[in-house]
Amino acid sequence: MTELSAASADVPPGAQLLGREWLGFDGETASIRFEAKPLFTNRHGTIQGGFLAAMLDSATGLGALAALPATQTVVTKTLATRFLKPARVGPITARAKVVSRTGRDMIVEADLIDAENVTIATATAELRILDKR
Repeated sequence: MTELSAASADVPPGAQLLGREWLGFDGETASIRFEAKPLFTNRHGTIQGGFLAAMLDSATGLGALAALPATQTVVTKTLATRFLKPARVGPITARAKVVSRTGRDMIVEADLIDAENVTIATATAELRILDKR
């Protein structure tokens, strides 16, 4: 595990709500698990898209942080999401990967995968790299 695993012990409230759990980083792809709760469902009984977008935002941020030195952080500039299949209550795994980095900007892509190994949503995030204070 990277230094990120130590930092992820202090999980922010929003990430706690999403049931975020850091799984690891293989040098290229960050893996994160979320728990889609019944509280997140819409009138159709599936997970509301805003919760999936929040999971994708969290995953792209952690994917970026895993690839950066501990002295830097990121903030999201844009997040383009694509909802592919209905998501159900239960575990959802995110895989996030840096696809480009130029100066102070980074682009990270992430997929959300359900318990049946079906990709339910994807996102591309533009992130700004900042030095920690």
